[in-house]
Amino acid sequence: MTAEPSKNTAARWSPDGRQIAFLSDRRDGTAQLYLMPGEGGEARQITNLARGANDIRWRPDGQALLALGNVTVDPDAGREGARQRDGAHRAAPDLNAPQRCWRLPYKMDGRDYTLHTRNHLFLVAVPGGQATQLTAGDYDVRAAAWSPDGNSICIARTREADNEYHCTDIWLLHLQDGQVAQSERLSVAQSNSASPSWSPDGRWIAFMGAEQAGDAQNRLWLIDLHSKKVSGLGSASLEVLAGDLCWSKDSRSLGFVQVKNGLQCAASIAIPAGEVRILRGGDFHVGALVQADGLAYTREDLVHPQEVYFQGPGDAQERAISHFNDWRNDRHALVAEYRRFQVPDGNGGKESVDAWILRPDKASGCFAPSTRPLLLDFHGGPASYVDLTFASHAYWQMLASQGWTVVSANAVGSSSYGRAFCGRLRGKWGELDLPQHLDIVRQLQAEDLVDAHVAVTGNSYGGFMAAYSIAHESSLKAAVVSAPVANIESHFGTSDSGYYSDTYSMDVPQEDFRRTVYRLSPTFSIEHATAPTLFIQGLEDQRCPRSQTEELYVKLAYLGQARTEMVLYPGGSHSFAVSGKPSHRVDLLERMRAWMADSLPKA
Repeated sequence: MTAEPSKNTAARWSPDGRQIAFLSDRRDGTAQLYLMPGEGGEARQITNLARGANDIRWRPDGQALLALGNVTVDPDAGREGARQRDGAHRAAPDLNAPQRCWRLPYKMDGRDYTLHTRNHLFLVAVPGGQATQLTAGDYDVRAAAWSPDGNSICIARTREADNEYHCTDIWLLHLQDGQVAQSERLSVAQSNSASPSWSPDGRWIAFMGAEQAGDAQNRLWLIDLHSKKVSGLGSASLEVLAGDLCWSKDSRSLGFVQVKNGLQCAASIAIPAGEVRILRGGDFHVGALVQADGLAYTREDLVHPQEVYFQGPGDAQERAISHFNDWRNDRHALVAEYRRFQVPDGNGGKESVDAWILRPDKASGCFAPSTRPLLLDFHGGPASYVDLTFASHAYWQMLASQGWTVVSANAVGSSSYGRAFCGRLRGKWGELDLPQHLDIVRQLQAEDLVDAHVAVTGNSYGGFMAAYSIAHESSLKAAVVSAPVANIESHFGTSDSGYYSDTYSMDVPQEDFRRTVYRLSPTFSIEHATAPTLFIQGLEDQRCPRSQTEELYVKLAYLGQARTEMVLYPGGSHSFAVSGKPSHRVDLLERMRAWMADSLPKA
């Protein structure tokens, strides 16, 4: 459909199906709105927004689009500097100008300093392209959706109150003559409201979010537009994956991706009763979901790369409708298993946790000579679960094809197993979950699936766990620590989200915070580590800044009791290993492969 050497994103069909609107940076590197015929053909640019756009939505009548885009503001003017409505024309900020920080947060991973920029809403006329700025103020609009009649818009936007700017609420904007005539806040009790979606009959707005700032477990909420009442939709333990919500045509149900027991499934919930029905699930992860006359979704697992699937209303089975990875059919298949282990619960008893295991097939001849090494991979979060996306763990496939077994567990603190299971780890990072991981390793060794050669890795909270584990377990043979939380106290002050996420995660009174983080932080125990350790870090990471990695690397290098190296990736954000420069990602994989290979016993 497009052939320009550019980044083309956010494609949206027009309501009549005749045009496709999309964003492209083909002209000068700034993403502008383009239109092209639905059957393909020449695209034409219709906006000239000074800072471009990052998302678009058609008005139901097809005569206009909403565009979310950055606008330049003067940080020296404080809140007043964000109230101008000239964002369509004001040039990008001077990146060499002094950066005044007068409120929290003042930076964000992937963007760095943020107080010279806000994200606001524009109304773009079709076909002319005239852009009118609809919102202005000291807040960011994160998402927007049209009412079915095209007269109103619901948005998710940040707050303006001191120390609450990281929180988001749902607002309703009423339009008149192409301008916002009235606005009202709909959600109050939720701290991170996101993904608002309007029902086709105009009665409801559904969204996802959590009540406490720093809580990563999102549930569903429902706004009754007749009464303006906000209610939880379904059980409080119902966890949803961030993304678009899909209404049925009759507004009686809502499709979403449910996260349960470490798996992601396509699900539907009745409106307003809240009964949940699983549409498609199994030992895999459903990703993007679209629900209309049939169900379309992406899915993947450890041995099957992501593809698009479709199941019609009368179909007994799903069918793959994309074949991007058929080349893998000619390779030796790896063996994947999702199994449950009995592990210590931290209170003298036992509990069950799930883990993914990936290993080579013995018939493939991939086993390394005289060894069956194990890589123990800690997932991030910690209020998350093992992510099956290939981009997140390309090294799993690489190492398993060279004889390694890989195990990654949803230990205590993982989300998708209920709030109690997840919440028990607050204030006890490493203390409750490391014994569970190590017990799984011992069980695999007892089953003679792996030998005594165990290496560890992880990113973000997983990086914390990798560093914590080598400081507390002397039998580990090697480690690759990626973008870790190393010193929770300094992370509180240097991370873009530390001041509220660390407060939530530690869950202790302020007077006990320093004592707790000193006990848990790997910075203060890493001197006990002897395993060869490779540290990897994006230089522009604002979530777990480079200083976190440097605290660990410098201490290990100074002590000299463990071979260590640190590799820094210029321009890399917190997610550089997943979505950074391809050359950097390839470099990381090769360094990781070599580091693990060097740790193996020499023949």
